[in-house]
Amino acid sequence: MIRLNKYLSQCGVTSRRGAEALITAGRVSVNGRRVDTVGTVIDEETDTVTVDGSVVTPAERKIYVVFNKPPGVITTLDDPFGRKSIANYLKDVPERVYPVGRLDLDTQGVLLLTNDGDLAYRLAHPKYQVEKVYDVRVAGLFTQAAADRIGSGISLEDGATGRATVRIVSSSDDASRLRMTLTEGRKREVKQLCRAVGHPVKQLRRVRFGGISARGLKLGKWRYLSDEEVSELRKLVKLDRDHRE
Repeated sequence: MIRLNKYLSQCGVTSRRGAEALITAGRVSVNGRRVDTVGTVIDEETDTVTVDGSVVTPAERKIYVVFNKPPGVITTLDDPFGRKSIANYLKDVPERVYPVGRLDLDTQGVLLLTNDGDLAYRLAHPKYQVEKVYDVRVAGLFTQAAADRIGSGISLEDGATGRATVRIVSSSDDASRLRMTLTEGRKREVKQLCRAVGHPVKQLRRVRFGGISARGLKLGKWRYLSDEEVSELRKLVKLDRDHRE
């Protein structure tokens, strides 16, 4: 017998704390019945657990992958509408892995995936200030004043304050290219920030996540992270010395 949140963590879905959020949100079912009680105990040998309708099982080994996501592909492993998803490109990954955060349909670039629930949870959590770097093309002549305003902080749709470090790579009357670095990565944050200063995003590519890039990977291709890269990610979120969740 095992607590449901611990079981979900062992399956690589998320950390124990993240699993509690999934349970209370009603996204977890046991033997076909929705469960919303955090302290639920299951029999891992006989019970069938699903998250958002997909069966989850404990990971045999930890897998860490970087994927160069193409535009027009949704960041989900199961899509009831049959749209092209990242699952179409990850069929050769030997274990079921889960995306660390999301990239919008039209956004391309670095996407990390793993079945290490604790690491995934911390990498995606604003508390740990993991840097995400984006190459952004926006409409219009982008000025340093607009960059400074984004750096000072702008109110987002969810009420939080979003901010980023902005470097202007090139700028013209028609379009400008920026390099933006965020440490919280809230939902559609780059697009919200740029729109707030009057420069809608025309193209968006994530080039780094926690120091990991997709350099050398064609769109739609993936590779395993090296032991050194995994170690650096764990250091970033203090899992090298703190194993409590």
